[in-house]
Amino acid sequence: MIFPVMKTTIRALLTLALLCATPPALADKKPQQQVKPMAGPRAVALRVTWLYIAPDRTSQKVDRVQIGREMVIAERSGPWLRVFANTDIQETREKDAPEFGRDEVTPPVSGWMESKGIVVETTAGGDLVLMGEAANQESLASDPRGPANAAQSARLLYRRLAEMFPNSPLVPEASWRAADILWQLQKADASSRPSAKAKEAYLRDQMDEDEMKKVVRFYPHTRQASLASFALIDNKLCGDWQGSPKCPEKESEAYEKYAAENPDGPRTAQALYQAVYRQAVLTDMYAADGSDNKSSNAHNHARELTAKLKEHFASSDFAARAAALVYKLDEGIPVYGIDRE
Repeated sequence: MIFPVMKTTIRALLTLALLCATPPALADKKPQQQVKPMAGPRAVALRVTWLYIAPDRTSQKVDRVQIGREMVIAERSGPWLRVFANTDIQETREKDAPEFGRDEVTPPVSGWMESKGIVVETTAGGDLVLMGEAANQESLASDPRGPANAAQSARLLYRRLAEMFPNSPLVPEASWRAADILWQLQKADASSRPSAKAKEAYLRDQMDEDEMKKVVRFYPHTRQASLASFALIDNKLCGDWQGSPKCPEKESEAYEKYAAENPDGPRTAQALYQAVYRQAVLTDMYAADGSDNKSSNAHNHARELTAKLKEHFASSDFAARAAALVYKLDEGIPVYGIDRE
C-alpha cells in the first residue's frame, strides 16, 4: 500500500516464492538451479516492458510488465536487469474479494528486461520522475485518444512513488492522487448502475473509503487530508431525493460540518455552495408542503451561508453562484420543482 501501514509487499511474495518454488525432490535433480534472492532494490517501469528468458531480445519472451508495476531487481548484466515483477493487469478491492475460496496471491514472474525506462528506489530524483510520469498518464486519461488504462497506470505510479520513496515530500500528494483516481473510477462505475438512483445512500454502490481515510489519518491538517475528507461526503449523498426534505437536510449538514472543520480548505467554498443549494431546495420543498416557517428558516439560512461565502471566498465562482440562488429565492423563483412556477 501507499501508506505507513502496508499490506503484503512484493518482498514478502519473494520469500513465499523461495519457500514454495522447488519441491525437495526436484531440487535434488537440479542442484545448479539459481537461488532466488530474498529481496533486492525495488523498481518500477515507466513503459510497457517485455520480460525475456535471457538478457537477449532474440530469446523467448516471458511476459509484459505494465506501467507502474512493482519489481525487485535480482541482478544486473550490462544494460539488462533480472527482475521479479508483478504483472497482474488489475488490482481488486479487498471488500469485493470472497470470504472463502479466494485464490492465493500469484508469485511474481522472473525474467530479464532492458534497464532503460526503469526507475529504481536508489535513482537520484526518482520520486520527481515518478510524479511527473504519473501526472502525464493522468493527463492522458482525460484525453479521448489516450490509452485505455492510463488512469490505472497513473494510480500505480503514484503508489510506487510513496512506497519506494517514503521520505519524499511528494508522498502526501501522491497518496492523495492515487486514492482519488480509484475513487473517481469507482464513482463512475457506481453512477452507471440502477442503484445510483436509490434514495438512501446505503442502497447505492459505495466507493471504497479505505485509502481516503488513510490520507486523512496519516497526513492530518494538510491540503490532501482536506481533499480526502470532502470526497468522503460522496458516500453520504442520496441517489435521488424523491421530493423528501430528509435528504437535502442531511446533505446540507454534512457540507456545513466539512466547512466548519476545514475553514480554509481547498473545497470549503464548494462545500458552502452545496449547502446553500440544499437550503434553497428545502425552501421550495417546505413551501410545497405548506410548512411556511421551515421554508422561511431555510431561506434565511441560505442567506447566512451566502454571506459567509462572500466574506471568505469573494473571488470564488461559488460565492457568485450562491448569490444567484438567493436572488432567485428572494424573487420567488423556484430552485427545486420548477414545474410549480
